[in-house]
Amino acid sequence: MTDSLQHFRLPDVGEGLTEADIVQWLVQPGDEVKVNQAIVEIETAKSLVELPSPYDGVVVELLFAEGDTVEVGVPIITIGPAGSEVIKDGASAPGADAAADGAATAADSQEASSVEEDTGAGDPPEADQGSDMLVGYGPKAGGSSRRRRRVTASAGGAAPAAKAAEPAASEAVEPAVRDVPPPPAPVAPAEVTPSQSARVLAKPPVRKLARDLGIDLSAVWGTGPGGIITREDVVQASEKTEPRSMALWPGDDQPWLDSGTVSPDGRQTRVPVRSVRKRTAEAMVTSAFTAPHVTVFHTLDVTKTMDLVARLREDREFADVRISPLLIVAKALLLAVRRHPEINAAWDDETQEIIYKHYVNLGIAASTPRGLVVPNIKDAHRMTLHEIAVELGELVSAARAGKTTPAAMSDGTITITNVGVFGIDSGTPILNPGESAILAFGAVREKPWVHEGEVKPRWVTQLALSFDHRLVDGELGTRVLADVATILEEPGQALVWG
Repeated sequence: MTDSLQHFRLPDVGEGLTEADIVQWLVQPGDEVKVNQAIVEIETAKSLVELPSPYDGVVVELLFAEGDTVEVGVPIITIGPAGSEVIKDGASAPGADAAADGAATAADSQEASSVEEDTGAGDPPEADQGSDMLVGYGPKAGGSSRRRRRVTASAGGAAPAAKAAEPAASEAVEPAVRDVPPPPAPVAPAEVTPSQSARVLAKPPVRKLARDLGIDLSAVWGTGPGGIITREDVVQASEKTEPRSMALWPGDDQPWLDSGTVSPDGRQTRVPVRSVRKRTAEAMVTSAFTAPHVTVFHTLDVTKTMDLVARLREDREFADVRISPLLIVAKALLLAVRRHPEINAAWDDETQEIIYKHYVNLGIAASTPRGLVVPNIKDAHRMTLHEIAVELGELVSAARAGKTTPAAMSDGTITITNVGVFGIDSGTPILNPGESAILAFGAVREKPWVHEGEVKPRWVTQLALSFDHRLVDGELGTRVLADVATILEEPGQALVWG
């Protein structure tokens, strides 16, 4: 390693990647790192990826905070030789005005009597709040990365010493802190400007209560003598904006709200559309409005398939894998594609050609907290039933853990979406871009069914096959669906077609 600082630039880990989000830093300033040691986890438009360090040395500075979006080619971390000066707050407050922060810190002891903190006088000192904060565990995006003091002097810099010696204003915050739980949503306290102070009549305890509840006193109608705002007036104003019991809040088992910004009245949360969900939205809109979708349905008796699943679960050869009806559906679709290979194709708009693919990369749609991902089993047409079961288990586990690689989601040829796991009977699935067909597998339910001339309880499900009508006509689509249904109704047919 050279004696100079090394800047690690965000690489293109996918096909044509332009940007990624910093999800989690795995190292901190001052840590020693080795070549190929994982240092950061990023979220691309397709998946979560851990990036290894290309250098040996000491982490000097993290150039971006967790949650930031970074363009490919931009430096994200600085690594230097042992003994390098470490910058510990680079990621926690990127782009902060260091000079202003230093001036504010140096004047803290002189400002104590003339400064009103945004969160009340009962808060711990600013240095205690920020000095040991871990990268990525500070305030959420959208808020200030550091609690700043609001000085009653001029806005340009530290308050003069003479100003610090003045007695506290009449609306100074009382030192006691309310012994009540905070509101369910983090709402920035309302600030009162000097011009507002002249119009608003309220005692110091009432002003503090308004700050704690996030109420702007200038918008509250005072009912006390001479128009003074009372404690009851503030409480009533808070109740008007307080969300009812049906409201959803970040942290209440809704991780999809964690990255959002709550509106001042607490009634909405805005979450930026990023990475996987953004990619999914773009792909689905493109697919829905470029490929003419046609969907055909088929309801069938899968009792024999359920019997086969039960037998496989007792088979020693399959003891190391999870067996489900989805496994049999996957095998049935692969056999149907072998009999009708023209379904395994793609439409090329630029060249106006149909691309017939002589391999099957079987996609399995997986729902994750980050959105829908569709990794695929490479060369699934070459695999045995047990090999498909192994790949299926690994694929689903990786997707749910957010560890699916971009390569695992590229070059899919045909997809299965298992809507039955949610108790849904069927649907009209949208094609995965670059593919010509997608099969929806509905819930398997025990229903009365006419079997051998008698009504008996049987296991029944519904299949739905959507296809691109530009290259798949109705006859081909229905033949493929009928073949899948035939194997699910009579799994022994696979021996004939296999």
